[in-house]
Amino acid sequence: MKPTTVRAQTAPGETASVREIAQNARWAISFTWSTNRVLLMGLVGSTLLQSLIPAGSALVARALVNEVVGLVQGTTTNLGGVWPWLAIGLGLALVDALVSLGGTFIEQRLYDDLDLDVTLALLRHASTLDLASFEDPRVQDIRDRAEQNTARHFILFVSSGLNATLGLLQIATLTAVLAVIEPLFTLALLPLFVPYLHFQWKLARVRYGEGYSRTTKRRWTRYYVSRLTNHESVAEVGLLNLAPLLVGNFRALMTEFRERNRALYRRGLAGGSLFAALTTTAYYVAFARVVLRAAAGKLTVGDVAAYGGAAVRLRSAMESAVRLASQALEQTMYVSNMREFLAISPRLTAAGTQRPSAPRGEVRLENVTFTYPGSATPAVADITLHIRPGETVALVGENGAGKTTLAKLISRLYDPDRGRIYLDRIDLREWDLQYLYRQISFVFQNFGRYEATAADNIAFGDWTKLLSDRARIEAVARQANVEEMVNSLPQGFDTPIGRMFGEYDLSVGQWQRLAVARAFAREAALLILDEPTSNLDARAEYEVFSRFRQLAHGRTTLLISHRFSTVRMADRILVLADGRIVESGTHEALVSRAGHYASLYELHRRQLDGLSAED
Repeated sequence: MKPTTVRAQTAPGETASVREIAQNARWAISFTWSTNRVLLMGLVGSTLLQSLIPAGSALVARALVNEVVGLVQGTTTNLGGVWPWLAIGLGLALVDALVSLGGTFIEQRLYDDLDLDVTLALLRHASTLDLASFEDPRVQDIRDRAEQNTARHFILFVSSGLNATLGLLQIATLTAVLAVIEPLFTLALLPLFVPYLHFQWKLARVRYGEGYSRTTKRRWTRYYVSRLTNHESVAEVGLLNLAPLLVGNFRALMTEFRERNRALYRRGLAGGSLFAALTTTAYYVAFARVVLRAAAGKLTVGDVAAYGGAAVRLRSAMESAVRLASQALEQTMYVSNMREFLAISPRLTAAGTQRPSAPRGEVRLENVTFTYPGSATPAVADITLHIRPGETVALVGENGAGKTTLAKLISRLYDPDRGRIYLDRIDLREWDLQYLYRQISFVFQNFGRYEATAADNIAFGDWTKLLSDRARIEAVARQANVEEMVNSLPQGFDTPIGRMFGEYDLSVGQWQRLAVARAFAREAALLILDEPTSNLDARAEYEVFSRFRQLAHGRTTLLISHRFSTVRMADRILVLADGRIVESGTHEALVSRAGHYASLYELHRRQLDGLSAED
């Protein structure tokens, strides 16, 4: 269980053009605007207002100090000139504090709205993708990157962009104030701004590239954690003493991440330290000149005070603007992750519009071939098949023969590479896809175990009709012969089941019986049961199939099973080998033919005889 070696990919952000960055930024702003334009405008307004306060405060400080110096030197004896400047200073301080708090409040509100809308957009798009998309590891990586707190990246882009704009406006206004007092400062400090911005932008691109390249390895770390903490796996992990191996693999990956992060931290520290040293030195050189000019009587004490305070704010604003601008640009690359995911199209085309009013369940396949991506051998090859409405057909064969693949093709979870599949003489591609799915009820080998009540687990078979219809749920449970099992639970049908949120869990066999009941809850024309009794004992299997004919009456049924006691109940048995149908007939006819089916049945019978002898 070591992570497989993945060829290093170039992150889009590492080679992103200015145009691509601008497109991402424009898309993010448009998405945020559509989420809540009032809050966005409020955030913009508060940012603009805050940008004017530092320069205003510097001018107020300058005027106030000059008034106080005049009083001390005796050039004026009237305190009336002090009070207005104090009042203006107080007003600016209050506005600064309140606007800052209001901006934080607006940002929090906007984050919540974005979190909802971004997550809904991701979930809605995920619901349009098909099984083949989710089985592609490249799509899994794209989805994983898109799900990495995308709402946070949105709000960071908006807030960082606005605060960078705030910093630039503050730089402009403060520079204007300082240029009047000492133009040399502008010439000494501003040129350092551009190379530092370039440095931070390159660093941001490297950080994003690191995160992009770690996607698959991050999924491995989550896998190790789940194996060590999931209640379904901890028992086996403990018995096999796999914990040291899994912990070691996890530690190796996280150590690799840590060491690479430290290199980035050191690089950022070096660049930031150099910028801080240069700008601080430039500030003090210019400040010394201001002090000398004030001593020579060319500047006032208020000029010195205003210059000292504004220069410190300017250096801080420059550093902050650079950091925030690079952060905003970095977030556009993360926004591109969401755009990349939303751009994924399902492998299945859903352009069909046919919605027959009374589906009968007639299935026909003509020369159907399907190969899984990355495989050189077809999973099913040249299958031609006709299933009559209401007929029960069993698929039999060894593991890998193509049984489940064929069932998924018939239910249009995949499209064939060649050939056609018809339901009621209409090509599956011509059916409205969601309407088609409502005509199919499927019990998968890996059936769902939903963290919900026992009643809900049955109702999910046709939830739009059954969730609020307890009488119908109980009727389905009775028909599927699980009513007694459900009533034996602590709270009956209202018992929350599953260890994640509830306190009561079912055995694998009990979960499977609920899955079968859920399948029968849907009034579908086509019923597909893939190993529906694999986890049931002989008695439970008998109870399920004692009512099978009644439950499946009027439905076309496709039954996949390794249990011959199950498949012999079918009207017809199809035997698959190497993705092809090699035999067809009833149980008795196939046994008497002494072919592939008879060989499998004989092995099964000997196994049962051996178990009986051991007992």
